[in-house]
Amino acid sequence: MLFNFLKYLQPTHYFQCYRTNGESIFPIMGKLPDTILNQLIPDTHYLSKQAQAYDLSWQAIQSGFVGEVPTYTVFEALSTRDNYHFIRKYFHPAWVLYVLFLRLVSFHNPVKEICAWYTTRGIKQVQFGSRPICHPKWQTYDYHILKNCPKVSVIIPTLNRYEHLKAILQDLEQQDYKNFEIIVVDQSTPFDPSFYNAFNLDIQLIRQEAKALWLARNTAVKRAKGALIALSEDDVRIQPDWISNHLKCLEYFKAEVSAGVFYPKGKSIPKARSFFAVASQFATGNAMLYKHVFNTVGLFDRQFEKQRMGDGEFGLRVYLSGIKSISNPIASCVDVKASTGGLRELGSWDAFRPSKFFAPRPIPSVLYFYRRYFGNGAARLALLRTIPLSIVPYQFKKNRSLLILGGIISVLFLPFVCYQVYRSWHLSGKKLKQGPLIDVLE
Repeated sequence: MLFNFLKYLQPTHYFQCYRTNGESIFPIMGKLPDTILNQLIPDTHYLSKQAQAYDLSWQAIQSGFVGEVPTYTVFEALSTRDNYHFIRKYFHPAWVLYVLFLRLVSFHNPVKEICAWYTTRGIKQVQFGSRPICHPKWQTYDYHILKNCPKVSVIIPTLNRYEHLKAILQDLEQQDYKNFEIIVVDQSTPFDPSFYNAFNLDIQLIRQEAKALWLARNTAVKRAKGALIALSEDDVRIQPDWISNHLKCLEYFKAEVSAGVFYPKGKSIPKARSFFAVASQFATGNAMLYKHVFNTVGLFDRQFEKQRMGDGEFGLRVYLSGIKSISNPIASCVDVKASTGGLRELGSWDAFRPSKFFAPRPIPSVLYFYRRYFGNGAARLALLRTIPLSIVPYQFKKNRSLLILGGIISVLFLPFVCYQVYRSWHLSGKKLKQGPLIDVLE
């Protein structure tokens, strides 16, 4: 791990994992081209030269470096002080105190910890992505993929959202790229096949009786005629250049996956995701990938059926296999957040806030994902970081005062919260024992 203290703050992040070839995502500082190094800021206040090099590597990835250079396969252990320096620089002070608390209660030398925490108090926080790496040739690049015009299959599962589905289909009618089909897997009750007659689109309609999201996507991928798969949802809005911007990203970065960016209706793209970068997440509501990627990593794991994190798990398999996936803010979409239908109807829209008091917290599929890929220790650290904050309702999760209140409430309701977590851990254990349900693309 680049800096050891990241295990407390990002215990289940893609970039904490080595890929199957034994490499990390972090470029070796001495191998970065001068054009990239000149856009980074050396920090000579670390005690060791190695920590300075690791900081530059972290900066490069966080700022959007996606080049092909050798990466670290092992990391040297760094001093406690350099670790505190790093987390003070890139994380909120409240999280620094959180790490200090965890270190003290886990029997690390209290004098050493408190001294390192105190002597780094002057380090100012730097925001993620405050100096993104530029790609000036993006606008003028000669995109052969647009000239070759490969067929794209746009996949949209839908469940009782015809009004919202109408809007995204109208957006697709306006696309400036025309060689695409749309595969709609309709699970709605009642089912209305006549609804689709109103659109001037090549729609392949699949009726699915089962209310099963990952089955729907797997079925659609198998039926797709295109060499490229575009994944969307029934409650998003897209721009007329959505398909073409995904295609351009794939060619420009020589990537196999273009991971689009979401932002809520009435908001704007988050600053930390407003530039191209190696993708640290994958969402099936906005992405494009070559169909052969499914041959490499398999289809979606049906252990996540009617639960959360299935797209994140698929994205991690893509990352581990070494497939290049690019976070693409140009192909963004608006998340309408429909109040009915979809996963809301299935009762697991929010992964960490159960709809019933004695229901498992988090949704068992989340712990299945954490435990399978990161181990039980990292899963426990993830629970410590997320469960207290999940006490606050979703709509207040950005309110710092209410998050603190949530932490206090979680202490008061600790027996109930512990029961919820125990149930989730137990159910995720059953999933682990059964193993993944990943079909192959024939």
